[in-house]
Amino acid sequence: MNDTEIIKLQTRCVSHEIRNHVSICDMYAEIIKRNIERDGYDNKSVLNAVDCIKKSLKIISNSLIDLKCLNKLTLQYYDFKNVVEEGFQLATPYIQDKNINMKCFVKNSAEIFIDETKFLACIVNIIKNAIEAIEIKGEISVIAEVKDGFGYIRISNNGKMISKEKQKEIFEEGFTTKQTGSGLGLYICKTNLEAQGARLKLNKSTRTVTEFEIAVPVVV
Repeated sequence: MNDTEIIKLQTRCVSHEIRNHVSICDMYAEIIKRNIERDGYDNKSVLNAVDCIKKSLKIISNSLIDLKCLNKLTLQYYDFKNVVEEGFQLATPYIQDKNINMKCFVKNSAEIFIDETKFLACIVNIIKNAIEAIEIKGEISVIAEVKDGFGYIRISNNGKMISKEKQKEIFEEGFTTKQTGSGLGLYICKTNLEAQGARLKLNKSTRTVTEFEIAVPVVV
């Protein structure tokens, strides 16, 4: 067995083991949700948190399937507005103890033909990067609209700017501005979006605002 075959085998084995524990987490999240509903515990934020956990677990599980069997895309029709709002909701827990004002506005909607889990993972990753760019206090804005046959998602923040030198490299594999970063986040986002006919670009990064844009074709 050569090195490539060994790596493939190890990847499949590790993916399998992680998926087992993801399944356990998903099962207990469902148990918690059912118990909350059964006991009449009316707390929308807790129920929303459980739903976000279950959705994140689904994204992890699908990513692990990709590693195990090299399944590329599962394309289906989804409502643009719903996808944007769900991605926004999934990313908000990353705020933690920061004082960040987050807003999301979707002007209009249409159908898009995408791999939902991969598309959501891209939205979450870009918003997470925006949160990490803000040290303590700031603002993040997600503005989306359908125009000229595309759904545009513009994600902006007023955190630390990306230098002009680094702006040319941010989508390259292995490039990172973080001390503990892998340099894969934006590269994977761009690659996965392009595989769905969408595109990702950095519109601008100045001392006052950094804005990324996703453009995805809508179904006419």
